[in-house]
Amino acid sequence: MSALEKTSSSATTERVKASLTKRYAAEKRFKFYGIFAISASIAFLFILLASIVSKGLPAFTQTYVKLDVSLTADALGIPENATRDELRKANFSGVIKSSMRERFPDVKKRKEKKELYGLISTGAQYDLFDLLIENPAVIGTDVSMWFMADDELSAVIKSKADLTNPDSLVTRLSDNQIAWAKDMQDAGEFDVRFNSTFFENGDSREPELAGIRAALMGSAFTLLITFALSFPIAVAAAIYLEEFAPQNRWTDIVEVNINNLAAVPSIVFGLLGLAVFINFFHLPRSAPVVGGIVLSLMTLPTIIISSRAALKAVPPSIREAARGLGASPLQVVTHHVLPLAMPGILTGTIIGLAQALGETAPLLMIGMVAFIVDIPASVTDAATVLPVQVFLWADSPERAFMEKTSAAIMVLLVFLILMNAIAVLLRKRFERRW
Repeated sequence: MSALEKTSSSATTERVKASLTKRYAAEKRFKFYGIFAISASIAFLFILLASIVSKGLPAFTQTYVKLDVSLTADALGIPENATRDELRKANFSGVIKSSMRERFPDVKKRKEKKELYGLISTGAQYDLFDLLIENPAVIGTDVSMWFMADDELSAVIKSKADLTNPDSLVTRLSDNQIAWAKDMQDAGEFDVRFNSTFFENGDSREPELAGIRAALMGSAFTLLITFALSFPIAVAAAIYLEEFAPQNRWTDIVEVNINNLAAVPSIVFGLLGLAVFINFFHLPRSAPVVGGIVLSLMTLPTIIISSRAALKAVPPSIREAARGLGASPLQVVTHHVLPLAMPGILTGTIIGLAQALGETAPLLMIGMVAFIVDIPASVTDAATVLPVQVFLWADSPERAFMEKTSAAIMVLLVFLILMNAIAVLLRKRFERRW
């Protein structure tokens, strides 16, 4: 090899080495960017979840105040042997206020009395009513009861703040209320318990009385309607398109529209529900039946696409073997293909329902943003759903509503995680490999 050829070969080798060095450096940078992006995503997710959990955990507990109340007939303003209707008219609020005045006899001014009464939740009178209904024998006696504290007092007690230094507290309680709370705390008249009210009550204007049961029932009824409508229609459509439909221009149009519907913003389905189901068919507003129909329309494309993918994953040999044994096309599908594809179909259905569970925009359009106190008993009763309840509470300025917003988000996340976990388990449990 001549000197010129050696020089040229050496130059080529150096260029190749330089090129490889740049390529390896680019690959390392790309790998670093990927790791950094994943790490940043996990970090932000952890921060978000930590923020939600830290703000929402206090909502699962509630402060109770111990009071000695006199349940004499005169104090209640009822006859000795009062009927249920007469008990409803009893002066429960007056009895509780009288107990508070006896607890703090130095309170004389009207403004101070109003502040004193504000330490106890307005729901205390309903607790007294329930007690007298369950045990009328307590009429005419003095009893010690634990009543729910007002939301501001409850938040301060749950935070374990130092009541001896009012200036350090972030609260709307007055100095008098903090002093009274300190006195009651020293006397052991506070107790922090699990907040069962959060899971038993519907919405309320009073934060300490507000719960998610109405929203949970509304979500359950809405998802029930969604599943009952979307699952059979979507599976039937997927079977027809995948197994029986001829390949022509019309089926291509249908397939394109199904794929396009999967990308339509959810609020468009809400506008459709408002215009068609409420304004045209006059279905009840703010009812799970309308919400279920709207969400089923939104869920249909997702289930159809996933069902077609599951049907397509079944090997052609299964179909050919069934036909070879004399099965009709319908028997091939119903007896052989569909059972094998069902795990994938159920997985897609659960994921579609999980998406529907977290939707808010289409339900806002059909009026499911109403203030619902009563627990819905059927699909035609006025109701709201959990994401909308979160939206309503997030707009409230009270500190306790902020806690309940985060707590409701935690409950919603738990349901979504469970639904996705069920989808994964179904696929792992029933999936077959060929």
